[in-house]
Amino acid sequence: MSTGSGAHSAPAPHSHDDTDSGDTVPDDTDSGDTVSDDATATAPGTAPALAAGPAATPRKGTFSSLRIRNYRLFATGQMVSNTGTWMQRIAQDWLVLSLTGSSAAVGITTALQFLPMLLFGLYGGVIADRFAKRTLLLLTQSAMGLTGLVLAVLTLSGEVQVWHVYLVAFALGLVTVVDNPCRQAFVSEMVGRDELSNAVSLNSANFQSARLIGPAVAGVLITAFGSGWAFLFNGLSFLAPIAGLLMMRTSELHEVERAPRGKGQLREGLRYVSGRPDLIWPIVLVGFIGTFGFNFPIWLTAFAHHVYHQGAGTYSLFNGLMAAGSLIGALLAARRAGSRLRLLVGAALLFGALEIAAALAPSFWVFAALLAPIGMVGLTINVTANSSIQMATDPLMRGRVMSLFMMVFVGGTPLGAPIVGWVTDTFGPRTGFVAGGAISMGAAVVIGLILARVGGLRLKIDLRRGRQHVAFVPRSCKGTSSAEKEKELAPVA
Repeated sequence: MSTGSGAHSAPAPHSHDDTDSGDTVPDDTDSGDTVSDDATATAPGTAPALAAGPAATPRKGTFSSLRIRNYRLFATGQMVSNTGTWMQRIAQDWLVLSLTGSSAAVGITTALQFLPMLLFGLYGGVIADRFAKRTLLLLTQSAMGLTGLVLAVLTLSGEVQVWHVYLVAFALGLVTVVDNPCRQAFVSEMVGRDELSNAVSLNSANFQSARLIGPAVAGVLITAFGSGWAFLFNGLSFLAPIAGLLMMRTSELHEVERAPRGKGQLREGLRYVSGRPDLIWPIVLVGFIGTFGFNFPIWLTAFAHHVYHQGAGTYSLFNGLMAAGSLIGALLAARRAGSRLRLLVGAALLFGALEIAAALAPSFWVFAALLAPIGMVGLTINVTANSSIQMATDPLMRGRVMSLFMMVFVGGTPLGAPIVGWVTDTFGPRTGFVAGGAISMGAAVVIGLILARVGGLRLKIDLRRGRQHVAFVPRSCKGTSSAEKEKELAPVA
């Protein structure tokens, strides 16, 4: 997102001005869960600490950023359109499964929707850094509404075929290439530096609230009238964010310096990230998890249809349970001041374990009960990576860095979804779900060890009573005083 007050003068690289944060599920809530600027502003090529965030920022009210009029308009519009988006997601997945009876077809639809992010994601970041974000959002939100209306007409007329859904999914993906980095970068232009973390957390709470409402309404509409009405609602729902953008007071937006037009901006962004271990390794981790661990449209439709022999209402229930967990995590995160990379690694490890447990669940209700914690931990992965990366990034580079993050996290789906869909069709939903969880766990272990090594840390296990049983501590170095060791330990304590 963009910058806070005073952002017209570009901050030094790696400053925390104008940073985007996301929701995290709290671990220990002590003040030591944040780090200093020195720990975050890692020079290129140097080892980062396993942490990222502002220095001991005091907690704020859960809804403090809603005091800002422009952000209230934005949040209200997004609530309406997010509800429509979730209705369309449920209706789209169920329509494809009804037309084809194939989990692989659902995977292809998901892959086509995210393929443009993989192919063109970095260009979206360049556009977001270069042009006025409010104007870009007016264009992208209008185009997204149009895709919903097209699918509604095809479905309600009875002419819809699976290739129509594929085509609309790909077109929607093209629009999101620009819309995603723009929306993220625009939040700081509305709220400024002081409320940025809270506003981004509330964005996730907003999205997850819609995830509770949308699937429930979609399930009723699909069962009673068919998928077409859900598509129609989604198309019309984009009138709300468009109206909110038009009603904003541009004089109250925080000024941000735009990247000048020039050659080599993509390469510049890639060089910037490649020289920063605290950026590249979290992006690699979420790439693995996004590619193989976040294929819920495939797994939840397969479990509802093939394992439990239920209909669209059960699929909506599954999505609603995941959304409930995500919403709780988002609201708790709105009270947090920062995020840590060790939380990202730990959440990824737990996420994989929960997926494996759900895949092996002996009954319907055990499976359903595990979906809420999966949603909560999955949200933690997303927003902890998001906030950690944004807090460590120069605002002039943020659009390109975040487009790379989204390209890897979301753009990996076109690679993973068809594979996961094939595994699910061939070996069964349980095997497919176990495979996704196992890959997520393996990636968390490997990247966690890499980050620890780069950060000069080692894993310490102490099973004595009253001690912290598992912790990362600095490696022993000859000639290092105890005071220096304590200083090194502070960022990750």
